[in-house]
Amino acid sequence: MTFPHLGAHFRLNTRFLPITVTLGLFLAMFGAGALLFDNFIGLQNFLYLLINNAPLGITAIGMTFVIVTGGIDLSVGSVIALVGMVSAALLEQHGWSPGLVIPLSLAIGTAIGLLHGFLIQYFDVQPFIATLAGQFLARGLCYVVSIGRIDIRNETYATLSNHHFELPFGDPPAWINFNVLLLLVVFAAGIYLAHYTRFGRTVYAIGGSEQSAMLMGLPVAGTKVLVYVLSGFCAALAGVAWSISSVSGWGLTAKGLEMDAVTAVVVGGTLLTGGLGYVAGTFLGMLVVATILVLIDFQGDISTWWVKIVMGILLLIFCLFQKVFERKQSTRTVSGPHAPARAAARASKAVG
Repeated sequence: MTFPHLGAHFRLNTRFLPITVTLGLFLAMFGAGALLFDNFIGLQNFLYLLINNAPLGITAIGMTFVIVTGGIDLSVGSVIALVGMVSAALLEQHGWSPGLVIPLSLAIGTAIGLLHGFLIQYFDVQPFIATLAGQFLARGLCYVVSIGRIDIRNETYATLSNHHFELPFGDPPAWINFNVLLLLVVFAAGIYLAHYTRFGRTVYAIGGSEQSAMLMGLPVAGTKVLVYVLSGFCAALAGVAWSISSVSGWGLTAKGLEMDAVTAVVVGGTLLTGGLGYVAGTFLGMLVVATILVLIDFQGDISTWWVKIVMGILLLIFCLFQKVFERKQSTRTVSGPHAPARAAARASKAVG
């Protein structure tokens, strides 16, 4: 795509088209909010998008790696709930310290992800079925721990929940909380893993063509297991963040969040068929999902169920957009005069 009226020719790589559309959508929605509501625009209002949706963002970043390989993880919402329940029970009913509870919580999510990876890779179970079973397992275990809500009164959790980090600008100064810091760290780590490591290049190669990745000698089996381990770990980390912000554990926590995470990833430009996607796009997708919720909340007299309706319509539109994008990409790759050279370049980049 070229823009000849810009003095010099500016070419937009079509691989960045999905994420560009997502950025445009977010700016349009935020601009619409500014026109409709007087107090919508503001640095702190923007930061609230991160403060209120940090667990979703952390989960969606892990989900990105799974979907790039062509898989899906439906267990993440239940893992978040299970981590919250286990954390609350150990802290309040058994007197464990956060220094033991948090690592154990992360280990639980990692172990569930490892189980999914082994079932999918070595037993050839479809990702949808394997992770759906994990969803039922984790959600059921929540009620084994307790059938009600468990409040967390631990001093460390209360401090992390209430503490605000003031930023050196804004009037009054804007602020973020611990969960936003956690989200930004995971975001930075996700970008590094996806685009600057051999693991990330292998993930993209598997999504592009698993058979080709195997022929190139890439560690396909281990990488496919690891993406589910990573997704489980991110879900557990989101569970820790959720339990800190809510200072409680509850079996119904994050019910349906797995679909919100998938929506954020897909709206962020990651192809459901795998092979193309960006962690930065997922971050933008999370902001789009968060902005939908805020716009409906600002409206006041609209039921919150409209959030799900709008997200469903948006997801459908982006799925249709992806199909058109994929067809154009495949036509260009197969019939273009430089197709062999492009294929060789992609293979070289994947193993480099």
